Amino acid sequence: MAYIIAEPCIGVKDASCVEVCPVDCIHATDSDDMYYIDPNECIDCGVCAPECPVEAIFFEPDLPDEWKRFIQINADYFKK
Repeated sequence: MAYIIAEPCIGVKDASCVEVCPVDCIHATDSDDMYYIDPNECIDCGVCAPECPVEAIFFEPDLPDEWKRFIQINADYFKK
């Protein structure tokens, strides 16, 4: 499992989570609307979640139902 970045990040893209990630698993390009967590790199440490000002980061089992689609969205981002 991994942490997932969900819809509240879209348009905000605050880099606080990136700055605290010990394994640099949070990525985005300048043109992306949000950040994404690489599920293969995430070590489930959770230090990113409390840093998010819009509470967009969830441990996968705790992801609200309305944002479950972001599990696949995050995974697909790294298949490019």
